[in-house]
Amino acid sequence: MHRLQTPEGMNALAVAAAADHGNPLAAASAVRSHGIAADLASAALTQVELRRRAVAKFGAAAGRMFFTRAGLEQATRAVVADRRAARLAAAGVRTMADLGCGLGSDALAAARAGISVYAVEADPDTAAVASANVTALGLDHLIKVDCADATTVSVADFDAVFADPARRKAGRGRVFDPKSFSPPWDFVAALATRVPRTVLKLAPGIDHALLPPGAEGEWVSVDGDLVEAAFWCGPLAAAARRATLLSGTARPPAELTGSGVAKAPVGAVGRYVYDPDPAVVRSHLVAEFAELIDGRLGDPEIAYVYSDTPADTPFARRLEITDVLPFSLKRLRTLLRDRGVGRLEIRKRGSALEPEQLRRDLRLSGPSAASLILTRVAGAPTTLLCRPL
Repeated sequence: MHRLQTPEGMNALAVAAAADHGNPLAAASAVRSHGIAADLASAALTQVELRRRAVAKFGAAAGRMFFTRAGLEQATRAVVADRRAARLAAAGVRTMADLGCGLGSDALAAARAGISVYAVEADPDTAAVASANVTALGLDHLIKVDCADATTVSVADFDAVFADPARRKAGRGRVFDPKSFSPPWDFVAALATRVPRTVLKLAPGIDHALLPPGAEGEWVSVDGDLVEAAFWCGPLAAAARRATLLSGTARPPAELTGSGVAKAPVGAVGRYVYDPDPAVVRSHLVAEFAELIDGRLGDPEIAYVYSDTPADTPFARRLEITDVLPFSLKRLRTLLRDRGVGRLEIRKRGSALEPEQLRRDLRLSGPSAASLILTRVAGAPTTLLCRPL
């Protein structure tokens, strides 16, 4: 990493960027033709590829940053990190310890919000990349990066602590048991007892039962993609549960809060069905969403919400139901053939059917498009044919 930061490395990056046109062999040959050593050329080309992929997460800043493949995959998207940093700054946080900083996404966002950050990362190569990113973005005056074990950091002197425990192990892939996190869950969960203003970034599948007493559980999606959970502890907690819907565009965020334990009313299928955003579902706020649109569930265990009147909402996708029928392949095939449906979107909740196999079995043909929902209503397998809106 250090070599890429030298004048020689910067030149190699510039040459690699100019030579990168989607053909790796041609790009490598073009870079080598400038007299750049093979190992440096390879490192530069890898960085150019990673920077191109990183634009989706980091925007234009990706062109100045440094990445590793694993680090980029796990890094917080800039829109999520910036939102979190703004909330911390609004809560009066001026200094923060970032335990497990990875490539530095959250530390960089906090610094952009005016927060001074002490960031630690146990892996030396990753720590070096984080430090390079701090320098590349001109934030050395606000961020200090050390390669250290997070459990050894004295956190008492910081306004807040942010922890993103590693959930991958070399050769084993993703780790789902919190006891196998690094740092381990017992250490991470106890941080709020040492620094009340603690935020924990976690996988969106985290068990609600692990939420510390009095903390807020937030689930975040970006353009409909569920990306993370965050536990906001102590005075940072503002609700029991929160669903935050962000966008990579200029569209303003949408937030839904509630208890996370309320139950939605159950009733008949209506004219419209709403498929809630995954952040709403995972934060257990389907009942709160149903109340917003005067809706109901068709089955107490299935997170499709029905109503008789249309409502515009950022929290769900709305479809108009044209047909409701018990699942029968023969009947469904006949109905779609009669409607001339050749393009079919298939969604499901509470169904064991495999959409792609069903698509093959339906033998679709025709000029029309439709949406199909496989679900349960009052415990019975049910098919909803819908008109996309």
